[in-house]
Amino acid sequence: MIDLVGFDGDDTLWRSQEFYDAAQREFEAILGRYVDLEGQGLHDALLATEKNNIALFGYGAKGMALSMIESAIELTDGRIEAKDIHRIVRLGKDVLAHPVDLLPGIREAVTAVASRHRVVLITKGDLFHQEYKVARSGLADIFHRIEIVSEKDTAAYTRLFAELAVTPDRFAMVGNSLKSDIAPVVALGGSGVYMPYHSTWAHELVADFAMGERVIEVAGAAEIPEAVARLHDRRPQSA
Repeated sequence: MIDLVGFDGDDTLWRSQEFYDAAQREFEAILGRYVDLEGQGLHDALLATEKNNIALFGYGAKGMALSMIESAIELTDGRIEAKDIHRIVRLGKDVLAHPVDLLPGIREAVTAVASRHRVVLITKGDLFHQEYKVARSGLADIFHRIEIVSEKDTAAYTRLFAELAVTPDRFAMVGNSLKSDIAPVVALGGSGVYMPYHSTWAHELVADFAMGERVIEVAGAAEIPEAVARLHDRRPQSA
């Protein structure tokens, strides 16, 4: 039985990753004036810098822009011009101001699930940016609670379970990231509805997660309510 259903925000409720992908392409175009992109391994270098900076900057466009500036200075040995540093800053601002476009059918899916269960929005990233997106999504009033966290791991979900008075076995998480939305919840004894997105940040990829019977993969938002219903009706393994 499922008492509470969590929904991820970015690339589950609204589009997000493609705006970061576009910024990455523009960043590579800027750096292409200074270095051989293939020879420098620009993509891998930027990813490594972003990963190293997460503990300091957190997730989101601001951390991305700062990591881009750091990488640009290092990869060009300080030769990058001020005008191009400014262009990189603008890339971050553009991502922060991107429109909030809901995925097809997601409003109907969230509404349908909310008619049977308490629903919460659990999203991670920069507080101001996530608040901006939640406010403009038009979905805020549907959720019992909105939680913006710096990281989605077992510690964060454990705290939420305690605050929301729910046991893990009565919780299901809907999201596009196996690493952040599904794996930690399953590790605690919960269930997941995995809805892959067409583009995923490399930092969110996992190679060794086994889906198992407590995770249902769906092809789109229209399949979410049925997946949650199946998890709700499923008997415990000990039954």
